[in-house]
Amino acid sequence: MGWLRELERLSKEREKMQELEQATHEVQDYENYVDLLQSVHKECRDIWDWEAIGCSELPDRPARGRRHEEAARTKLEGFKPGVFDKMLSRTESKREELLAAVGEARQADEQEYQEALQTYNKEYAEWETACALASGIAAGSVQACLDAIKQADPFSEISKLGSSIEFEAEKTSLIQATLHVNSAEVIPSEERRLLKTGKVSVKEMPKTRFYALHQDYVCSCVLRVARELFALLPTDMVLVHAVGDLLNTKTGYMEEAAILSVAIPRETLERLNLDMLDPSDSMSNFVHRVAFKKYKGFGAVERLSPSDFQIA
Repeated sequence: MGWLRELERLSKEREKMQELEQATHEVQDYENYVDLLQSVHKECRDIWDWEAIGCSELPDRPARGRRHEEAARTKLEGFKPGVFDKMLSRTESKREELLAAVGEARQADEQEYQEALQTYNKEYAEWETACALASGIAAGSVQACLDAIKQADPFSEISKLGSSIEFEAEKTSLIQATLHVNSAEVIPSEERRLLKTGKVSVKEMPKTRFYALHQDYVCSCVLRVARELFALLPTDMVLVHAVGDLLNTKTGYMEEAAILSVAIPRETLERLNLDMLDPSDSMSNFVHRVAFKKYKGFGAVERLSPSDFQIA
């Protein structure tokens, strides 16, 4: 029964190939995720042209149409009973069907108009809001800037990675952002590697690797926050305060504290090669406060204050 042994051999080879493919995919997913944590800053939405938005034309209001009714009425007016219609006395019933079709077509036209009107109302509301924001931003309104951040919501990607953001400002030239980093939910505690045997090795991530990855992630998010705010608003500087849970050795409880506070001027950020820089190393380009140790990770720091900078 050599052919049975050959089938068994081929079946085992297929199983090994499937296991290797699955293992490779698992490791690739892990590596891609780690890379994503270190490259959050590389993506950014397009720059908002508020002047153009403020001058944009309002959307066209839809007009009522009669194309369905006209088509149905044309059929009704052009109806000519045939010989069999007359013989079978169905001329009137056919005419009534065509007349009923005109009514249905009229309803279809009305439905199309109502749907178009609903779309118009939505577009008009968006246009009205955008123009009001553009006017406020041009006038130097702090509230308009904060409303623009809320409306545009440019930080949804960071939120998906486990961070939330709050904003405040006293003047449009300097915006403060507080970034809440949920490192326990974001940074993996294990490493995955593909062995020569085709199996996946899962080991606890070394502390130094965990802390280094955490540092890169936080710094990458800080850069991303600044990029998005500069793309959205005509502000000159962004203060970003990254906060996370740290152990308070006095109380024995985990408490939220600032772990990185950095002032990022627009001009400085625009000079950097964001695709090639190391997020953690890039902090040296800015005034910042951080207490990071290779074997302990982040420590608490005092936040920078707008009063530390002379911004018009």
